[in-house]
Amino acid sequence: MATFQLKCPDIPVKLPDGLSEERLLAFSPFNNWLKTLNHSLSLQRSSAAHPFHSDPYALRSITIQSFDLFGAQQQQQRLGFLKLVAEVSNGAGEKLPGSVFLRGPSVAMLVMLIPDDVAPSPVGQHREGEEDRYVVLTVQPRIPAASLAFVELPAGMVDDDGSFAGAAAREIREELGLEIPAAELRCLSDMAAEGMVADDKNGGSGDGDDEGLPAAMYPSAGGCDEHIPIYMHERRVPRAQLAEWTGKLTGLRDDGEKITLKLVRMRDLWREGGRDAKCLAALALWEGLRREGKL
Repeated sequence: MATFQLKCPDIPVKLPDGLSEERLLAFSPFNNWLKTLNHSLSLQRSSAAHPFHSDPYALRSITIQSFDLFGAQQQQQRLGFLKLVAEVSNGAGEKLPGSVFLRGPSVAMLVMLIPDDVAPSPVGQHREGEEDRYVVLTVQPRIPAASLAFVELPAGMVDDDGSFAGAAAREIREELGLEIPAAELRCLSDMAAEGMVADDKNGGSGDGDDEGLPAAMYPSAGGCDEHIPIYMHERRVPRAQLAEWTGKLTGLRDDGEKITLKLVRMRDLWREGGRDAKCLAALALWEGLRREGKL
């Protein structure tokens, strides 16, 4: 196992066989995680109100345990997933859990379809008996969840050179067959974050706003860096088209995807998508923003 030193701060990094320093440092999820962690650690010293101010924690070392490469052609393969252990401890020798799975950000899409013969509801107002709002879910194999038919919101990973909105528009096109310009998507996560004001009076309280975390949902913050901003799109379609879409087979066959669409009523989304954290988060954001009159 090879070792090299990161600079500013000086941290030893151990590498497994087959992973070079250059490839690791070109992996944006690693760089983003390290930058954000170092910023969060710096808040301990800069604010006397920080709970760890008297005995701050520090990053002592990083051990890369394993990695996965993406891409069929060996010469075009790129780093995809990374498993590491970060040693973070304070002066008293107390350690924080540091097992980390790095995969980078994803996007999720709440796509709502309404028959075009239904009268629109005023912005910010609920219409009793709103029965004709449907949400598009996908049903597909998810081997990590030991499932061949996992029900979830459409979602996808973000490429290093892509925007979140652009990635969301691409996933909608690939999984749902809908052409939606990125500019027509609305980010529920950003809209919710607009109502949160960071507390600047104490110079950094150590919460997510002070730490510069993205406005996104973290499905498993205890072990993974993945964060998912949630976008929405609402479209009016002919009523007959809703029936045609149910059970439609879609997906990227070259990538091994086998996706079936499932349309559910908005009122049933909490139950139909109850296993999917993205789905429950999207529903909570949508309902909260509606209550505040922002949708």
